Amino acid sequence: MSTALDRIRVGSAPDSWGVWFADDPQQVPWQRFLDEVSTAGYEWVELGPYGYLPTDPAVLRDELDRRGLRVSAGTVFTALHRGPAVWDGTWEHVSGVARLAKATGARHLVVIPEFWRDQVTGAPLESDRLTAEQTADLAAGMERLGRAVRDTFGLRIVVHPHADTHIDGEEAVARFLDATDPEDVALCLDTGHYAYCGGDTLQLIRTYGERVGYLHLKQVNPAVLAEVRAEKLPFGPAVRRGVFSEPPAGVPDLPPVLAAAQALGTDRDVELFAIVEQDMYPCLPDQPLPIASRTRRFLSACGA
Repeated sequence: MSTALDRIRVGSAPDSWGVWFADDPQQVPWQRFLDEVSTAGYEWVELGPYGYLPTDPAVLRDELDRRGLRVSAGTVFTALHRGPAVWDGTWEHVSGVARLAKATGARHLVVIPEFWRDQVTGAPLESDRLTAEQTADLAAGMERLGRAVRDTFGLRIVVHPHADTHIDGEEAVARFLDATDPEDVALCLDTGHYAYCGGDTLQLIRTYGERVGYLHLKQVNPAVLAEVRAEKLPFGPAVRRGVFSEPPAGVPDLPPVLAAAQALGTDRDVELFAIVEQDMYPCLPDQPLPIASRTRRFLSACGA
């Protein structure tokens, strides 16, 4: 029998429907995504790439309400390691997403670092390692962003370690968390990306559990990941190769992760979002719904 995970709020995201861009002919229309995510049994969704879902708050609220859906977070990409010179452009982009997230009732903003290499060709766009100055700029910039988003919009930023970025595996994540103020910066722990980059999710929760403010649930296929590493594939081609598995076929094992996340609520009686992200861009339009439905049943059996 599963243990009740009563602080975990399960949702999904456009990513699980193969959506990576605001407008792309290979992606399903936003109406179909909303219809199918509701049909699959999810109550919570993320906004996905800004512009994919309607950006008029009244229109979006109506579309969500008609399907019994609520928004958990918006998402932005940032390059704050480039220093104060990028702040104005960053804030302009972040403000638009945060404004829509707040207007639709979300309380979080997922912040992903910019890629260091081209996701199609694999060509380096910059070094895969930050200088000491860039590391300091990244930490200071994220803290500034956390304060600004909180003070302006009432949202909490949760920084998302991601493959092919400067915040990826164990060493980089620990360095970043140690350098940032918990009051300003929380962590979006993506179980798939962390495993993709060689990290131990349960160990991270044991060590930095107080920083975990949000979860993305994802699993990797170890055999495909070995190919990705051997061939040094960029993230985009790795996804197309099938590096992410439909739960529960991959790693890490999700029930222990959910149990550990639930246990973090001992001193914090707050809900913790666990958003399923089944990276599979591009995909056939009829592929996502069956996977999303099976994954929701699996998580229900886990107690979530």
